[in-house]
Amino acid sequence: MMEAKTDELVDAATAELDDVLDRGGAFSSVEELKTRLVKSQAARVSRIESREQMVVGVNCFTDSAPSPLPADSMLKLEQVESGLRADVEAWRRGRDKAAARSAVDALRRAAEDPGADLMEPTLALAQAGGTTGEWGAALREVFGEFRGPTGVGGARGVHGSELSSAASRAKRLAAETGSPPRLLVGKPGLDGHSNGAEQIAVAARDAGFEVIYQGIRLTPEQIVSAARDEDVDVVGLSILSGSHLELVPEVLDRMAAAGVDAAVVVGGIIPPEDAEILLGKGVTAVYTPKDFEFGTIMDDLVGLVEKRRAGRH
Repeated sequence: MMEAKTDELVDAATAELDDVLDRGGAFSSVEELKTRLVKSQAARVSRIESREQMVVGVNCFTDSAPSPLPADSMLKLEQVESGLRADVEAWRRGRDKAAARSAVDALRRAAEDPGADLMEPTLALAQAGGTTGEWGAALREVFGEFRGPTGVGGARGVHGSELSSAASRAKRLAAETGSPPRLLVGKPGLDGHSNGAEQIAVAARDAGFEVIYQGIRLTPEQIVSAARDEDVDVVGLSILSGSHLELVPEVLDRMAAAGVDAAVVVGGIIPPEDAEILLGKGVTAVYTPKDFEFGTIMDDLVGLVEKRRAGRH
């Protein structure tokens, strides 16, 4: 049996590789592969919602137990984080600031020269005590910032009746107010895991939303600017990096300063106690992996838009 399974995997992998080669190689196939990934995950979630596919802890055997971690574990983690921050600050204070600045300038000049080798100035920056953030910022100044294709634009939803309620409400809302509900999906910070955000973007599109999704690694300022310029009803923040307590409040503060009154919802790996903090700071709803039903989430989002637009009329 194991040999048969192995042969099946080899045959499938070989067929996939042959298809990529026929398309001109991996680089030219990135958008197609990403589209397939998004569609495949959407189909998987649909099977989970219908209970065709059982996943322990998600749609079966969902009982939980008290956490075995000590009550002061979060405090200890905060102490570790504080110590690491202090180490970085001490490192920066102790380095030769002029040498580091000079090394960054040399790297930038090399990047502007098409024939230059970036390895030498990169090593010089490291020896001067430069950070990877300074290195990346210098190169982005010259080359700009690449945002790979997300696959959302080409993905076709596989959602069925689970979105019918939200879709009919969104259609009615568009007829009554003159435009479809508008959702901004943003991924702040260095988190590069975009699949969950893209699933929400595709589901929202299938439910009748106009979706604005700009990809990964956005700054709070970029997210708020897009929310203001696009006049969105809801801002959905996807964070899997653990930095939700730092980034989400910054987005909220910037939205308030910019006069953006859109509701904010957050999705990601967020402990219950952190969710309470975010809700206390003004987040409308927090979704975690246990909230896997697209229909329920889309109904929630349409409800937020209905409330917002009712207050404007």
